[in-house]
Amino acid sequence: MKGLKNFLMQGNLIVIAVGLVVALAFSTLIKVFTTAVILPIVNRAQGPHPIALGVQLGTAGNESTYINFGALISAIIYWIIFMVVIYFILVVPYRHIQGRRGVKVFGDPPPAKTCPYCLSDDLPVAATKCRYCGSEVEVPAA
Repeated sequence: MKGLKNFLMQGNLIVIAVGLVVALAFSTLIKVFTTAVILPIVNRAQGPHPIALGVQLGTAGNESTYINFGALISAIIYWIIFMVVIYFILVVPYRHIQGRRGVKVFGDPPPAKTCPYCLSDDLPVAATKCRYCGSEVEVPAA
C-alpha cells in the first residue's frame, strides 16, 4: 500500500490528472460552442427549434439556424463550477499533503526581473546576463 500511496502522490501524476480534467471540461465548452453557435451558421437546414435564449438566423422555427446562447452560457457556468470543484477536491488537499511533506506545489512563481534590452520578463533575480539576448543585466542590491 505504501508503494501505491507514493505512486499516487507523485507531483507529475497529479499535475497530469488536473490537466486532463481541465482539458475535458474545456472540450465540453468547445463542443457546445461549436454545436450552438458555429453549426447554425453553417447548417441552414429546415426543422423546428425550442424557445430559448438566442438569435434566429434563418426561417422562424428552423432549429439548425438558431444560435442558442443559453446552451453556451450553460456550458460556461458548468465549466466554472467544474473547475471550482476540481480545485477544492484535488488541488487544495494535494497542496496540503505535499506541504506537510515539505514540498511546495501550485505556489507563486519565483521572483523574476525583466531584461531592459529584449524585455524578457522571466529572468531569475540573481541573473547577471540575459539568457535570450546575452546582454548584461543589473543585479539588485542585497
